[in-house]
Amino acid sequence: MSRYGWSPADPPERPALFINPRSGNGAATRAGLAQKARDRGIDVVVLEAGHDLSQHVHDAVTAGADALGMAGGDGSLAVVATAAAKHGLPFICIPAGTRNHFAADLGVDRRDLDGALDAFNGVERRIDLAEVNGRTFLNNVSLGIYGEAVSQSTYRDAKVRTLAQVAQAVLSPMGGASTLRLTDDAGREHAQLAVVLVSNNPYALDPPVPGGRASLDSGLLGILILDAPDRGPGRGRAWTAPEFEILAGTTVDAGVDGEAVALSSPLRFAMRPRALRVRISPRHPGASPAARRRMATPGRRLPTVRRGSG
Repeated sequence: MSRYGWSPADPPERPALFINPRSGNGAATRAGLAQKARDRGIDVVVLEAGHDLSQHVHDAVTAGADALGMAGGDGSLAVVATAAAKHGLPFICIPAGTRNHFAADLGVDRRDLDGALDAFNGVERRIDLAEVNGRTFLNNVSLGIYGEAVSQSTYRDAKVRTLAQVAQAVLSPMGGASTLRLTDDAGREHAQLAVVLVSNNPYALDPPVPGGRASLDSGLLGILILDAPDRGPGRGRAWTAPEFEILAGTTVDAGVDGEAVALSSPLRFAMRPRALRVRISPRHPGASPAARRRMATPGRRLPTVRRGSG
């Protein structure tokens, strides 16, 4: 574990865990996670429909919580992680969501829901947080096709169909591309974009583990764009930067860690290097598959992704 930057940490005196019983099709409920956490001396809050997670976290910190865990989807994780960073407390990710992308990149074993509770008394390191217009995100902000799809009321129940419908509308020759405007690292302006993905640390783009992040402490945003066909350069590009700005003519529909959010222009992205203390079980891998297979290194410039000659 030490080779990935993890070190032993003092156990908390009053740990708190928040559980979304609806995440991951009820993964935490099926595992009996609330009682198992209480048996370990952890204060547990099981969220009910309509409950304000931010208020529950605030109340727990006010009452003396000295470690904050979340069992739920990546959007809920970001809420608790934001509070943990604000108060300088360790954050524990329990992989009870659907895909658990953040857990995988952190090095948590997504198949070991019970064992993830060992993180409260586990090993610790610091990782980066990213933000857009002051809102924290752990994974990424998606704009363009995906951002518009997430905002549709049908998305949760029919993700693939909704995404396909939005993609067809945007990418068809008569479709309306987004109003997003940005300048890439080569100084080229892009005004007709189909996809923009800004991530907290860059994703690996090469096989055999595309999609994972090899580092969570590079201090850099990962930026991936894809122009709409027959508009502008007509290709994709990927690069890294500590901060970034996107302009738009109107409010922008975005997917922020998978949650539908409306963002106002300009969209200002920035890194908060090593802002978050995180803990995991010492028995878990401690690094993402991308890091373990050495497919990328922190701060490495990503390859340009081309779609034709432009």
